[in-house]
Amino acid sequence: MPAETETAHSTRIVLGRVSGLYGVKGWVKIYSETAPRDGILRYSPWLLGPDGIERRVVEGKAQGKGVIARLDGCNDRDQAAALIGQDIAIHRAQLPPPHPDEFYWVDLEGLSVITQNGVDLGRVSHLFATGANDVLVVIGERERLIPFVWDDVIVDVDFAQRRICVEWDPEF
Repeated sequence: MPAETETAHSTRIVLGRVSGLYGVKGWVKIYSETAPRDGILRYSPWLLGPDGIERRVVEGKAQGKGVIARLDGCNDRDQAAALIGQDIAIHRAQLPPPHPDEFYWVDLEGLSVITQNGVDLGRVSHLFATGANDVLVVIGERERLIPFVWDDVIVDVDFAQRRICVEWDPEF
């Protein structure tokens, strides 16, 4: 995930990965974490692998239950095979701006988390989705999993102060 020296706008966001080959003309199968699945094709260039090598999407489409794409510089099966397993990321700045009172998960990462009584619980490491709600993973003197539920748990998100205020028992 993002290096600590990256700013929120230059942060790399992983949207999926190259999962296989499709045909012999350089097309690859894509595992996409976007919704809808083919939404990953709206972003270009992609940053592939740990070095973030830029590759432009030449063409792509939904194929069955998956997504396939052809990237610049990838004209045959051997070139495509070299991409299998590579993460597909984009720069944070490639995302459309969120609507008022909305934000991306990546924007919450690194924010401090405090209780309404001023107890510092740590910093947001990352988030994950469950069937019921999203969950903040907060790392402080120990790891805490805090449900991201407005009004019941999440009291305020203050980007200017870089903190999230929660109604949470620090002993839990």
